[in-house]
Amino acid sequence: MVKLDKKNRESYKKLVLDELRDGKEEEFRETFLDLHPSDQSDIFSNLDASARTRVYTYITAEEFAEVFGGLIISDQKLIYLELDEDYSLNMFNEMFTDNVVNFLTEINSERAENILTHMDAEKAQKIRALLAYAPETAGAIMTKELISISSTDVVTDVLEKLREEAPDAEIIYYLYVVDEAGSLAGVVSLRDLIIASPDETIDTVMSSRVVSVPEEMDQEEVAMLIQKYDFLAAPVVSKENKLLGIVTVDDMMDVIEDETTEDFGEISAAKGATDIDISAFEAAKKRSPWIITLMFFGLLTGGIIGQFEETLEAVVLLAAFIPMIMDSAGNVGTQSLAVSVRGLALGTLERNKYGKIMRREFATGLMIGLICMVLIAILVSVLYGNWMLALIVGVSIMATLSLSAVIGAIVPLIINKLKFDPAIASGPFITTLNDVIGLLIYFSIATALMEFL
Repeated sequence: MVKLDKKNRESYKKLVLDELRDGKEEEFRETFLDLHPSDQSDIFSNLDASARTRVYTYITAEEFAEVFGGLIISDQKLIYLELDEDYSLNMFNEMFTDNVVNFLTEINSERAENILTHMDAEKAQKIRALLAYAPETAGAIMTKELISISSTDVVTDVLEKLREEAPDAEIIYYLYVVDEAGSLAGVVSLRDLIIASPDETIDTVMSSRVVSVPEEMDQEEVAMLIQKYDFLAAPVVSKENKLLGIVTVDDMMDVIEDETTEDFGEISAAKGATDIDISAFEAAKKRSPWIITLMFFGLLTGGIIGQFEETLEAVVLLAAFIPMIMDSAGNVGTQSLAVSVRGLALGTLERNKYGKIMRREFATGLMIGLICMVLIAILVSVLYGNWMLALIVGVSIMATLSLSAVIGAIVPLIINKLKFDPAIASGPFITTLNDVIGLLIYFSIATALMEFL
């Protein structure tokens, strides 16, 4: 199997296109099917409609199953409409159950039901079982293509079974041991099997200390567990400890990407609008509620400035430093927000560490504030020759940055304690809140020292 680097991908793509155009079926099959499935999907996704049509005639539905499974969902929807019904059904029958589930959950429910009705009955039953789980749970993302064995099996028999069933299994590096009732009893690695004596029974080779995940566990927690133990796969069990399926590391990489995208959307107040394939209207519909909410919240900023109108009229120069105060507060708050959200997401920020992170962020904000205070005070003194104005601006920026760091860290912790996603403490929200606090500090100090200006 050939794996392509960036340099070779273009040359292979040209070769594939030339063989398709010239109708060289055997040469195309040899070139294309020798590639890694991911490279097959990459090359196929860049073919035009006529070239894709020829591919469907050159390779079987079974061979195309891996190509289809490696495509992004938007491409899968397009390709599915091009396929002959029998060809697509044979393809779905050959795909891993979790990949079929991913596709069916993204298309029209009526069309999905039609596919399931005409698929292989046993395969369709497994898929329906996965579709019944709540979204983003271990049960919903697991696959049922695994190899299970009995503790009384002999190693040599298991190796023979492995040779027969491996082509249909998603992963063969772990074999899961079940008892007569179907409950998970242990696990055997492929390495253990290879080095074991052929006459040994599995109960002498297996490990009974199995780390499993319940079927209702959130997919993000599953990903963290697999990362913690460096697993290639984790078994999914029912409340009765019955083995239901496995979740593989490649699926977890997709989960981490999805969760990161979701958190990024939350932090930037653009949840659901980070996909570049959605229309401008859809993006605007998803992003506008936050922006409108923050717009009205931002009216507080104008209200604060109005409350200190006399101070501003007396010393108009104070207005020149408002953008700097607001921007600095928002920037420091967003940095602290990122620290808290990341700690909560990775599970490294435990409740007994909340006080520690608050103290650290306050100290960090204070130190940054002191540096900024000295620099801005020197600059104001030189440019405007007013040491009192320099003191007001300097002290204001120091106090604002100290509190902004604390606010940026504490808001996601509070939201997490209320059982909401801490990422909804978005950057714009923290920025707006710190703008208000920064202006209150700035004008309060300026008003108190007005007589010295």
